[in-house]
Amino acid sequence: MPRPNASELVLSADGNIYHLRIKPEQLADTVILVGDPGRVSMVSSHFDRLEFQGQNREILVHTGWIGKTGISVISTGMGPDNIDIVVNELDALVNIDLTTFEEKPQKTFLRLIRIGTSGSLQPDIPVDAFVAAEYAIGLDTLLRFYRPEGNSFDEEIAEEFIRQTQWKLDMGKPYVVRGSSELLSLMGEEVVRGITATAPGFYGPQGRKLRLPLAMPDMDERLMRFRYRDRCITNFEMETSALYGLSALMGHQALTICLTIANRATGKFSPDYRSRMNELIRLVLEKMTHS
Repeated sequence: MPRPNASELVLSADGNIYHLRIKPEQLADTVILVGDPGRVSMVSSHFDRLEFQGQNREILVHTGWIGKTGISVISTGMGPDNIDIVVNELDALVNIDLTTFEEKPQKTFLRLIRIGTSGSLQPDIPVDAFVAAEYAIGLDTLLRFYRPEGNSFDEEIAEEFIRQTQWKLDMGKPYVVRGSSELLSLMGEEVVRGITATAPGFYGPQGRKLRLPLAMPDMDERLMRFRYRDRCITNFEMETSALYGLSALMGHQALTICLTIANRATGKFSPDYRSRMNELIRLVLEKMTHS
């Protein structure tokens, strides 16, 4: 693999990686990813001790310890494009020498756990449920800019999704990636498991109509009806397919667990979900620090 030049792997003047603005020693191997910068302190408030705090734009980084487990929590902002920045820079921090720009021969593999919010697509998954993504269906095109390797993508599910939903390929060809089975098994029975659909936006890409007409007005209904063996699409959000795809290509473990704050099938919305989000944070941290 050719070494990246300075315009590809960008560092700040003080040697920090460009967007995250941290150095390798300020990152733990277990990383909690949240979209909302305000959620970083919700996570780090559970740490036994906090050793590092940093911020650049919407990206906040807190690193500390729970018992003997080092944990970083990082806000990514919203959307697959932000995940592309964060995951690539996390990988560079642990697998590229930032002094020589040489790839390290001995790889470090991170555990990346996204704690987010989403909308349920099934009437039997209520608001305030915890939903873990066994698979992610990418309705974005981010991973199409990378060359797939090995069994990173599940073409069978993707083709079945295209067939059942009669997906318009001029909107981009969907892709499917599986999350970490190991991390999923740690979560036990407290979570609903299923397929998460990742959209590249919040309004039209998730079937919401305000003033503009939609290319696929009944998209939500098509996704709700999709079945693959005994699995259905449980929820909609904007980051998981990018997280799973990049992690699979780089060798990291990744899992998304979302709190459902809306049910698109029933029209219900959770007006105050902060306490329930705190319960989800506690659950994930407990599982990750006792594994």
